Amino acid sequence: MKSGFLKPSNMARASKILERNLFYLPFWVIPITATTNYKGVFERLTPPVVKEGKLEKKYNWLVLGRKATDFPTRDYEVPLEGKIPYDFKRIEGFAKVLNSEIERDDALDVARQQIEESHRFLIKQDVDRVIEMKTEFDAGEAVYLHAPAWRIVYEYKSGRYGIWLDGATGAIIKGDIPAASFGLV
Repeated sequence: MKSGFLKPSNMARASKILERNLFYLPFWVIPITATTNYKGVFERLTPPVVKEGKLEKKYNWLVLGRKATDFPTRDYEVPLEGKIPYDFKRIEGFAKVLNSEIERDDALDVARQQIEESHRFLIKQDVDRVIEMKTEFDAGEAVYLHAPAWRIVYEYKSGRYGIWLDGATGAIIKGDIPAASFGLV
């Protein structure tokens, strides 16, 4: 709360932490290669041009194993190099360990859907209108793991804001900040 120029300068002093919760969140990490062949129309110039292309990317796609949550999965990168075997004795007593609500096959389906949406977004950087799009997947063995994340809720000038922190590194995953006042009218 002390650094950054887009936040109010007194945020650290004037904020009050309302909630601090440590969660061990369930994730499926799916190594997957997605290849999308597409055809679209580039309409930004006259006359419109039909373009064909191929988009191929390799991912370690992260799927949160919970059905309803506000966790910003796309903004989070699980630090796989810090992965250790699960040991319940090492979990803090106040932490909430959440189990997965989806199975491996369901996680793979979610990953496929999300990757198709991501590829459609990327393709629309190249064409204005997608005519055809077909994506093929080559998935490896999914890994199930739990990762620690802190959910902090704080108050600033009677507004409530939330922050997600990586429990392994302390880095901010995503946070809401109040608008700064720069004295402009």
